[in-house]
Amino acid sequence: MDKILFLTVIVLSIFGLFMIYSSSSIWADYKFHDSFHYVKYQGLFFLVGFFVMIFISKIPYQFYYRYSNIILGFSFVLLILVLIPGIGSIRNGSRSWFGIGSFGIQPSEAAKISLIIFTSKYLSSSEDYIQSFWKGLFPILGVVLLFFGLIMLQPDLGTGMILFISIIAILFIAGADFRFFLGGGFLGIIGVIILIVIAPYRMQRITSFIDPWKDALGTGFQIIQSLYAIGPGGLLGTGYLNSIQKHFYLPEPQTDFIFSIIAEEFGVVGALFVATLFIILFYRGIVIANRTEEVFSKYLAFGILFQIIFQAIMNLMVVVGLIPVTGVTLPFLSYGGSSLLVSMASIGILLNISRNHS
Repeated sequence: MDKILFLTVIVLSIFGLFMIYSSSSIWADYKFHDSFHYVKYQGLFFLVGFFVMIFISKIPYQFYYRYSNIILGFSFVLLILVLIPGIGSIRNGSRSWFGIGSFGIQPSEAAKISLIIFTSKYLSSSEDYIQSFWKGLFPILGVVLLFFGLIMLQPDLGTGMILFISIIAILFIAGADFRFFLGGGFLGIIGVIILIVIAPYRMQRITSFIDPWKDALGTGFQIIQSLYAIGPGGLLGTGYLNSIQKHFYLPEPQTDFIFSIIAEEFGVVGALFVATLFIILFYRGIVIANRTEEVFSKYLAFGILFQIIFQAIMNLMVVVGLIPVTGVTLPFLSYGGSSLLVSMASIGILLNISRNHS
């Protein structure tokens, strides 16, 4: 088992617990009269996720090849059920959760990994058709667009983008015709523009991204407060627990904008620490993927890796104001049980591949 990858994920997750407490303690004390409210739930998910990761690391990855269709079908059913009023619950304007008491389960997180498994199997058994659009790429793109459509009905553009681009990355690794990416990229840009135009709140996010001060107390509020957190951090930061922006300025800083609090309390050093951990994770994932000669496990390893890294990059770009707000969390660090469980389960698959191809 790749011990460096394993330790990197543990360090990221534990550091995330410390930062979730720091960023959420004021809000949790005000709302729940318990400053440890969020960190307790995240700690529970971390413990479950840790044992899930260990357990999955011992399951031969061939298992996923054998049952990929069942795994995909189960995820598909969950994505439909969550859209039904009375079954799925609405949080932050999206019907993307199953509410179980105080817990929330987000089926789109499971859909991301199930689609990577299915795509890896499909490509590994259809290598002769990879250069053909209709015989090779069209069937898998049809499945991807179906899942993307269900996620957009919630709506959740950020998760949909991560899912779609992760699959495109696997197709690139598989050696699909480059003309497909040029045409697909053009159509993708048109599709994103349409999705933005038909939803007024997405257009508001675009305009606030271009000029957040135009609506400083509305759509531009989050990014302005995020930059106010990052700016004073300097080289070493204000110190752990000393963030100002978590005092009801930056909304729910324990989720999408937890990196802002890290930069405020630990400065450039803290930001580089987090970036270094993700770089190590990326490097070890590339090493694992390159060591395996079996096509399915290679695609699976690359897909899992790209999904995690792209989500991290997307979150960091939002936090520093390089792209509009998407609602995407920072893997292993942000508060969110579903995201943490699926991320650690995904790493468990990577660890099993490393066991078999070390």
